[in-house]
Amino acid sequence: MGSTTDNLILFVPKEIHWLYIAIMKKIISSPQNSLVKNVLHLQEKSRNRRREGKFVVEGIRELKLALLAHYRIQQLFYCPDLIEEKNLHFIQEHHSNAIVVTEEVYRKIAYRSSTEGAVAILKSKSHDLKQITLPKAPFILVAEAPEKPGNIGALLRTADAAGVDAVMIANPKTDMYNPNIIRSSVGGVFTNQIATGTTTEIIKFLKENHIKIFCATLQSANAYTAENYKGPTAIVVGTEAVGLSSEWRESSTQNIIIPMNGAIDSMNVSVSAGILLFEVRKQRESH
Repeated sequence: MGSTTDNLILFVPKEIHWLYIAIMKKIISSPQNSLVKNVLHLQEKSRNRRREGKFVVEGIRELKLALLAHYRIQQLFYCPDLIEEKNLHFIQEHHSNAIVVTEEVYRKIAYRSSTEGAVAILKSKSHDLKQITLPKAPFILVAEAPEKPGNIGALLRTADAAGVDAVMIANPKTDMYNPNIIRSSVGGVFTNQIATGTTTEIIKFLKENHIKIFCATLQSANAYTAENYKGPTAIVVGTEAVGLSSEWRESSTQNIIIPMNGAIDSMNVSVSAGILLFEVRKQRESH
C-alpha cells in the first residue's frame, strides 16, 4: 500500500496528480527504455513467456479479474492521461510502486487500440490437470488443438457464460497467455479453471474420474438434444478444418452432432460449443 499522501493525491483532479508525479515519481518517456522493451519481449513470443513465467495483461477490467483469480502483479505501468480518475485509486491500492509512462510509451506497449490506460506484467500459473478441482457432477469443455488464439478466447468467454467447471485444451498450439487469447476472452482466461495436456492425458483424466465424453463429430453421432448431460459430462470439440482425432472419437461415450439446415456444413467452433454447452446448462437447470 502507498503512503497516506499517495492515497490522498489519487482523489484529486488529474492535473494535480500529474504535478505530484512530476515531483515524486520517475516517468518513462522513451520507448527504448529497458522496461518497455521487456513488456514487448513478453508480448511477442510464447517461448519468452514460458521461459520467464510471466505474461502481460492490459486493461483495468482484466486486471481486476486476474487479481480475483489470485494472480500476482509483478510490475504495473499506467498513463494518467488515459486512465479514468476512478481507476487511479485501484492502481495505487494494488501496486503502490506503479510506473508512470507517457502516452507515447503507453501506445507502444498497449496491444489494443481502445484501452484503459494500464498494462501489467503478471506471474503465470501452472495449468496442470492435477490441479483441477471438480464438483460431484462436473461439467467440462474440452477443445482439441485449437489453432487460432481468437477462437480459444471465444471458447473461454462462452465457457464462462455457460458456467462450466473447467476448460481443458488438448494438444495446445499456443500458451494460454497469448495476448490475443486474453483480449478475445475478455478476461475469461482468469475466470475459468483451465488445464492443458495431450489428448491421451485428458482422456485418461476423464475416464479415471468417471466423466462421460460427448464428442462433437459427424461420425456415428446422435443429435445433441437426444443425450442426457445431467451426470458428469465433458463436451469435446475439435477444429473446423479437421475436427476431432480418431482417439477422441473412439474414446467417446457418445458422439453428438448439431443438425445443419443450410448449405454450409460447419460452424465456428465457439458457436458450436455455445450451442452444446447451453444445452447441458438447460438440462441441468430443468426439474
